[in-house]
Amino acid sequence: MILKKDNRIPLDRFINYCLYDKKNGYYMNSNPFGMAGDFTTAPNISRLFSEMIAIWTISFWESLGSPKKFNLIELGAGNGEMMSVMIESFKRFPSFISSCNIFIFEKSPKLIEEQKKKIKSRNIKWIKNLKKLDKSPSIFLANEFFDAIPVKQFLKNRNDWFEKFVHISSNKKAKFINKKINIKKIEKKINFKVSNGQNFIEYSPIGLKYLKDISGLIKKNNGGILIIDYGYFDQKMQDTLQAIYKQKYSKVLENIGKSDITYNINFYFIEKIVKSFKELNINFTSQKKFLTNLGICQRAEIIGKNKTFTQKSDIFYRLRRLIDKNEMGDLFKVMLIKKSNNSSQIGF
Repeated sequence: MILKKDNRIPLDRFINYCLYDKKNGYYMNSNPFGMAGDFTTAPNISRLFSEMIAIWTISFWESLGSPKKFNLIELGAGNGEMMSVMIESFKRFPSFISSCNIFIFEKSPKLIEEQKKKIKSRNIKWIKNLKKLDKSPSIFLANEFFDAIPVKQFLKNRNDWFEKFVHISSNKKAKFINKKINIKKIEKKINFKVSNGQNFIEYSPIGLKYLKDISGLIKKNNGGILIIDYGYFDQKMQDTLQAIYKQKYSKVLENIGKSDITYNINFYFIEKIVKSFKELNINFTSQKKFLTNLGICQRAEIIGKNKTFTQKSDIFYRLRRLIDKNEMGDLFKVMLIKKSNNSSQIGF
């Protein structure tokens, strides 16, 4: 156990303990999603969000040639709200649902338990290894998935690079320290010159592996991955590490195992990785433009008909939270990775 003795561990290992330790991990023993949790994701704000993702998924399946057998995989399904609503929507498209094998990729036993309560469908399987997927075309959905994966941080001082470590003292107090490293060894290991043009580096080795593995599956078997997350598109990496404890920002080294630790996704970095796969390309936009292009405002008008003033106000209040530039509209970005010969532009 990393907190039982004097120790110096890399930042990503410390975060992994805080979030995913079997006994003390934040995600492993609690359900932090929804109004009672530390944060509310888009599917928990309004079912309109999940309905739009369902519409996009069906349209993208059609762009693949409507294969008679394909995989739909949600990466980290939270409390199961999004997939639950999506399955409701899919039932109106019998040819789609009969062709679809649905999987949820989840490592938290507690959240799997919550998801099974929420999702009423026999046509669904939980997996902990993406290698279990067959060779069918696969559509991956990653809504606030990559931001929950532990990150490393590196700082350049003159000509030397240092990695951020966490020092755990014998009294279990934690502090940040920097350890000198050979950045070329790290770049050789990940086969990517991540330090080019950078004075600061923030990336997730596990997230990078997921991205490469999924990109390889898309290239080999066809399909795509839709990534929705808060982040930025900039060549220069930024220090975006943050913690949330009881719905408020907290210090990363406090409330160990009781707070969410997250970071903003650098979509420019993802694009650079994808470009190493010659047969893949990307579409990219803001959440506001994506949802608006899919018709979320029109859908809100439809479901708001014959509602009371209070009910209609609630619908559009929730809609505003999803698409307003001062809410989630611009902060959240949407990226689609797919094969270059797929001309689908829906949502983009």
